[in-house]
Amino acid sequence: MGLFDKKYCSVCGEKIGLFGNRKLEDGNLCKDCAAKLSPWFEERRSSTVEQIKEQLAYREANKEKVKEFHTTRTIGDRLKVLLDEDAKKFMVTSASSIQNANPDVIDFADVTGCSYRIDEDKDEVMRELPDGKKESYVPKRYEYEYDFYITINVNNPYFNEISFQVNNSTVEHRTSPAYKSYEDMCIEIRDALLQVRQDVRDTVESQKKPVVCPYCGATTTPTANGTCEFCGGALN
Repeated sequence: MGLFDKKYCSVCGEKIGLFGNRKLEDGNLCKDCAAKLSPWFEERRSSTVEQIKEQLAYREANKEKVKEFHTTRTIGDRLKVLLDEDAKKFMVTSASSIQNANPDVIDFADVTGCSYRIDEDKDEVMRELPDGKKESYVPKRYEYEYDFYITINVNNPYFNEISFQVNNSTVEHRTSPAYKSYEDMCIEIRDALLQVRQDVRDTVESQKKPVVCPYCGATTTPTANGTCEFCGGALN
């Protein structure tokens, strides 16, 4: 096939315009279908048509979860972490209309970790000489810039982390109120998600009831996989 031959979306069947094709492992994807994928998904090129169809079905079902989502707590500035503490779910979005944006709704229990980092960019300030050349000050002087990032690790079939920049604009001084504000914001997001994850897991553990294993006869608390903690037998 030639470079400018007509291509059709392997998902919806619509003709793909010039420069509108998004390659899949075994097909093509139009920009409209691609826009419906999760914003945290990064494996499009290595995905098959069938895998993309499965994800689009998941994204369609996610719309109902968004409708049912009731924000009880908001953390963030550039992108916001919205918590529905009653339903034990959260989402990350900058959208003013979550119905239109359809952000992924994640269960608290699916959080596997959360961390933050502060990136420092250091540039030396040079002194300009009469001949136009530059030389270092003694002692050397530097300008600093700081950016703040959060990574939320999750158990999801289409992505395993949500990573985003917290600050709207670069912070220039470590001692500035903005630096402390964004660092505090990172800590609040991290601590909030790790705490709600732990709360859910503690609740699940407290609801587990000891049973007698039919294979080894031991009184056991079922593991997360529903098996005996002693002999590994399946507990129905």
